[in-house]
Amino acid sequence: MPSAKFRAAAVHATPEYMNKAATTTKVLRLIEQAAQQSITLLVFPEVFIPGFPYFINCYPPLKQVDAIVQYRQQSVAVDGEEIAQIRSACRAFGVSISLGISERMSDGRSTLFNSQVFIDTDGTILGVHRKIQPTFAERYLWGQGDGWTLRTFDTKAGYKLGGLCCWEHTINGARQALIADNQHVHAAAWPSLSTLAGFEDVADTQIEALMKTHALTAQVFVICASNYVDESCLQWLRKNLGETDLVKAGGGWSAIIHPFCAYLAGPVTGEREELLTAEIDLSQLEGVKLWLDGAGHSSRPEILQFSVNRRPVWADEKEDKTSGWTLPAPVPNEDGGEKSQ
Repeated sequence: MPSAKFRAAAVHATPEYMNKAATTTKVLRLIEQAAQQSITLLVFPEVFIPGFPYFINCYPPLKQVDAIVQYRQQSVAVDGEEIAQIRSACRAFGVSISLGISERMSDGRSTLFNSQVFIDTDGTILGVHRKIQPTFAERYLWGQGDGWTLRTFDTKAGYKLGGLCCWEHTINGARQALIADNQHVHAAAWPSLSTLAGFEDVADTQIEALMKTHALTAQVFVICASNYVDESCLQWLRKNLGETDLVKAGGGWSAIIHPFCAYLAGPVTGEREELLTAEIDLSQLEGVKLWLDGAGHSSRPEILQFSVNRRPVWADEKEDKTSGWTLPAPVPNEDGGEKSQ
């Protein structure tokens, strides 16, 4: 059981909507800002690059074709320039991150994924989690991830880090896969759900319930990061798709939650950029696990049996990589050389 203490933060912020270059620059700024506050783990909202595609829920599908084309153009490959810059920043500042991206396959295929990229403090890509079941209208934008990326990743700090995206938290089997993989810290990525019509009064309650459920049933520290909708996002929607009253400004729900469901930070909502920060004391898991141990004595494997099909499905997933991912090229050193993985 890891015993380290460290500072973690949930990024409650909005991207530079539909602009991967500008949002990458913002990610670099937030990593540097985190380092200045002695934060060593930073969790970003769902598809922070290039922003959540709110238009999929607000306009008829045939009117979205051009918007989806633009969205694909603003999505990023794990071995692309944007992630290379971010990896270098993580190494330079000693910050690990869980970054939500709209991921495009790097081999020219058109398929996109709603993904979380996990990068360690030395710039190493620990792995990538692809959302296994896109929700509602997301299904015609993003492909389905598979069990190969449904796992935790071993960090240099000694704890196991994993995550899920948005309503993927309602899939109990997905959460159980992380529990069975002995997760210690959970990165939860969300959009601004409460800004959508019909969800104004229930979204934050839903997120809070799901986050506390996973904290307690998995006995993990949950770092929940959400974006909010700002005027630049609404302007983009109006310019490219027309007026809509189905999404509004504001929203987002971010917090850091102890395994026994106490708030360590937050929650915060609304249009305010903040690194929501708390100290994570992993030694406290020892006491929690005396009461409940979802990966141990509480699991009752002789009665309740669980399995995950981790066979890779997509062409860029390799079975011989223990991290669950084919690592891109090494991060360049300041002197022009390469840092080995």
